[in-house]
Amino acid sequence: MDRLIFEEEHEIFRDSVRSFFINEIQPQRERWREQGIVDREAFLRAGEQGLLLMWADEKYGGAGVQDFRYEQIVLEENARHGDNGFFLWLHSRLVGPYIGELGTEEQKQRWLPKCVTGEHVLAVAITEPGAGSDVAGLRTRAEDKGDHFLLNGSKTYISNGINADLVVVVARTDPDSRHGLSLFVVERGMGGFERGRNLKKMGMKSQDTAELFFNNVKVPKENLLGELHRGFYHLMHFLAEERLIGGVGYLANADAAFDETMEYISERQAFGRKIADFQNTRFMMADMRTELDVAQAFVDQCVMQHNAGKLTADDAAKAKLHASNVEARVTDDCVQLHGGAGYMDEYPISRRYTDARVSRIYAGTSEIMREIIARSIGLDPRKTQKKSHKNAA
Repeated sequence: MDRLIFEEEHEIFRDSVRSFFINEIQPQRERWREQGIVDREAFLRAGEQGLLLMWADEKYGGAGVQDFRYEQIVLEENARHGDNGFFLWLHSRLVGPYIGELGTEEQKQRWLPKCVTGEHVLAVAITEPGAGSDVAGLRTRAEDKGDHFLLNGSKTYISNGINADLVVVVARTDPDSRHGLSLFVVERGMGGFERGRNLKKMGMKSQDTAELFFNNVKVPKENLLGELHRGFYHLMHFLAEERLIGGVGYLANADAAFDETMEYISERQAFGRKIADFQNTRFMMADMRTELDVAQAFVDQCVMQHNAGKLTADDAAKAKLHASNVEARVTDDCVQLHGGAGYMDEYPISRRYTDARVSRIYAGTSEIMREIIARSIGLDPRKTQKKSHKNAA
């Protein structure tokens, strides 16, 4: 299917990005999976190519590119030809904008240039052992001590957790309010900031996912990001883009799985015939291609809405929910068409399948996406209950 949202300059950019991932990233994938972490050098190389924080103003070293389609291309080419565990998007489009939009001029001058070059790797620490999707239930706290905040608590499942030099930490600053949270930038080397295990995972083996501990960390006042006690609302502001980013990556992973399966069934034989010649195979491939193209059309539309500043939270939730479900079905069917080979780790489809499982969990579970969508169409139990109480009175 022709992708009508892209223009000639986008395709020229795609060619260069694809070459980068094929030549610079792809050869490292096996070693990264074995060591459980991407080399920091990879971020530096991406920085040299101008692929990090492309949106940042030129005075911070960026290109000032606001067109999200360029970010979409980087996401897609990394999923297809790079490494799903190389979380450029987390660095550039999830954490970087916290500094870019919430930071003071002093903070942006201090942090953004080295984030653009890849010298500083970024992470965000939200999830805790006892609180995942329920952001309001976080227990990590930061106490105002006059000239600094005293940070205590722990976080888990933090992507880029080992490599990160700057971590945006969500902590409770108003104990009397469920939403009384604030954001702090914790820097590598701060006393009391410790990293735990590099956690072993089902998929995305090269992604360093870690536990972080904060034991009486003295965070300078100038490292408060955004407004005090407004962290919950700051987080909500960035969620739509995070979910769109997910949708883009999920479909790219599924599309790559489809292409790899097409190649496999065209060569592999069973009962004297190519697997591709069986009607069941052809029908499965036809169904997958249809699902992928329909989902891609909606995600591309969301990208254009985002470019126009009109992407809604419910449409972003639809993009994430549907794309992650399509990814799950497609990668599962592709494993099936590979037969026993699909279960072998040496085949790319096995890795794409296990990489895909987390898509329905992080950045808001599928259940939360359904809740957001249900409320957007008028099915909000909170309003129904209030109306029932009012009628009863």
